[in-house]
Amino acid sequence: MLKLDMYYYKKERRKNMESWIFLLLILAISYFGKNSALMFASIFVMLIKAVPFISEKLFPYFQAKGMNLGVTFISIAILIPIATEKIKFIDLINTMKSPAGWVAIFFGIAVAILSKNGVNLLSTSPQVTVALVLGTIIGVVFLKGVAAGPIIAAGMTYYVVTILNLKF
Repeated sequence: MLKLDMYYYKKERRKNMESWIFLLLILAISYFGKNSALMFASIFVMLIKAVPFISEKLFPYFQAKGMNLGVTFISIAILIPIATEKIKFIDLINTMKSPAGWVAIFFGIAVAILSKNGVNLLSTSPQVTVALVLGTIIGVVFLKGVAAGPIIAAGMTYYVVTILNLKF
């Protein structure tokens, strides 16, 4: 009985170490890639993970609400210029008069639709998350991209997978 308990203990410990190694690898990549947002996120997650009674509460919360929190913070940042009167109604009207403004409106709508389908894909096919995370890390660290893309990437994935009738 003791031998069996030790087997499961070692197996569980090895599984726990794997996530630490993965997080440390992401931290190292983000450090060498000079990506402070991913560095901060890695450190934040590791600090929470280090305290099990906190991580048991916060990880499920962030996993369930993290996307919405991120979108909320992005929305706040977008609305600040309106609140500080750097953007006024006349700017909106002038934007509607230009082809570039209409292109921006079109892509704003397209990204919103892609994101909706991306969220749906992530909830129904969680295994796609691993590939999206890897792609996002590569894009952020090595191509100097921004980590706002996983939902959009998931939405694009949804359409390609649906059109080509691919399976995960």
